[in-house]
Amino acid sequence: MPSWIRSALIRSSGTFCTGLVLMLVTLFSWSSPTSDPKMTAANATTVNQSTTVSKTKQISLSRRIEIDLSEQRLRAWNGKTLVYSFRISTGKRRTPTPVGRFQINSKYRVNRMRGRGYDIPDVPYAMYFHQGYAIHGAYWHNNFGTPMSHGCVNLPVSQARKLYNWASTGTVVVVRR
Repeated sequence: MPSWIRSALIRSSGTFCTGLVLMLVTLFSWSSPTSDPKMTAANATTVNQSTTVSKTKQISLSRRIEIDLSEQRLRAWNGKTLVYSFRISTGKRRTPTPVGRFQINSKYRVNRMRGRGYDIPDVPYAMYFHQGYAIHGAYWHNNFGTPMSHGCVNLPVSQARKLYNWASTGTVVVVRR
C-alpha cells in the first residue's frame, strides 16, 4: 500500500476517534436538571495536570428588573438586594411601554430597530422582553427621566452595557405604572 494512502487512513482514523471520544464525553457528562425551580446546578470542571475536580455551585435565579413608568426609573434586583437603579426614558403617551410581567427572551449586542416613524441602526445592548419591546441603550438623546420612546425602555449606553452584562435570557421584567 502506498505511504500516502496509509498516512491518509491514519489521519482520518484519528479524526474519527477524536469525534467518538467527544461524543462519549458529552453523553456521559450530561446531568438532569434539579427539582428546585428557583435554583439550578452548574457543574464546573477544573483540570490541574492529571487531577480532575468537579464542583457543584448553586446559582440563584432570583434576578429581576423592575420598571416604574411614573418615576421613569429602572431597578435591577438580585433577590432583596438592589443592584442597579437608573433613570430611563419609556414610551410616550401615543406609543406606551406595555405594562405587565415579562421575561427577557433575546439579547443583541447591536441591533437595528425599525418601526412606524423610526429606523435606528446600531442600537446597543438590546434585550427584548415582549414582542418588539426592548430595554436598550440610546445614543440619540440624553433626556432620561422623560418619556421619549416608541415603547422601548431607553438607558444611557454605559448603563445599558452594565445591565446587559448582568441580566440573562429569562430574567424577569416587571413594568408598572
